[in-house]
Amino acid sequence: MSETTAAAPGGVTAAGSVGWIGTGRMGAAMATRLAKAGADLAVWNRTRSKAEPLAAHGATVVDSIADLRGRDVVFTMVSTSADLEQVLTGDGGLIADPANVPAVVVDTSTVSTETSEEMRAACAVVGTQFLASPVSGNGKVVAAGMLTLVTSGDEETFTRVRPLLEAMARHVTYVGDGDTARLAKICHNLMLGVVTQSLAEITVLAERGGMTRAAFLEFLNNSVMGSVFTRYKSPAFVHLDYTPTFTPVLLRKDFDLGLAAARQLDVPMPIAAATAQLVQETVSSGRVAEDFAILLDQQAAASGLELKPEDTPVDDGLTPQE
Repeated sequence: MSETTAAAPGGVTAAGSVGWIGTGRMGAAMATRLAKAGADLAVWNRTRSKAEPLAAHGATVVDSIADLRGRDVVFTMVSTSADLEQVLTGDGGLIADPANVPAVVVDTSTVSTETSEEMRAACAVVGTQFLASPVSGNGKVVAAGMLTLVTSGDEETFTRVRPLLEAMARHVTYVGDGDTARLAKICHNLMLGVVTQSLAEITVLAERGGMTRAAFLEFLNNSVMGSVFTRYKSPAFVHLDYTPTFTPVLLRKDFDLGLAAARQLDVPMPIAAATAQLVQETVSSGRVAEDFAILLDQQAAASGLELKPEDTPVDDGLTPQE
């Protein structure tokens, strides 16, 4: 296992031409950083209008996935395992024509290890290298230059595309061969849910005890228990602004993947299992289009507390950086 943050000689242009599949909130933000770094970039999205803003940064918007097959490296950022299978091996998929495939596919989505293994094998059949490189962060984190990536696969291929990864992220960790990066990301997202639920519980406790949420979170964020995450989640908790960065449905998916991995590896996870049920409650409530920070509302309701937005400025710690 090794880590790297040093840029490889030659910068992003040394990695060759780049394709990008999937320009939702995360995909668009990541592709934008690649374009701004000078990558020769072509992008595709199922809904073309979501890809078109990339043209302002020098990217070419293409009409079909097939238009990306001649690219040296193609990134994918999609929502589900089924989506990844479709864009790679489905009808009109990236590697559906064995005579015309990219040299490298880098998948930055959060998908199951099983799907990742299947896509890695399918790529190998046509001679394409496959890297799993899931991310930590959201679109605002990407814009602030604070994205992190964890990557696994062939180490020589990783070294080749490293400049592209580092154009998007402040830190890249290589964790070895195969699909080990998938488990790393799933573990990360289990902690994401557990920490948010814990943050909701203690914030409600503090407010019931007479504190404002803003005051309590200011104290917490400046203590040894504060973190980048608790700081950038604080505005949502203080203002009750649940504009989605990550929905309860997506978090539930990751808990399903994580608990399935725990069963396979015989690792008891009682805290994660309890949190999974609370995440399910948020989904069952029907508020599936909001941010998973609605765990705070759910905890307040269970405590008989009616929350109101607080009109207090809160620094999320995410000042955009080029």
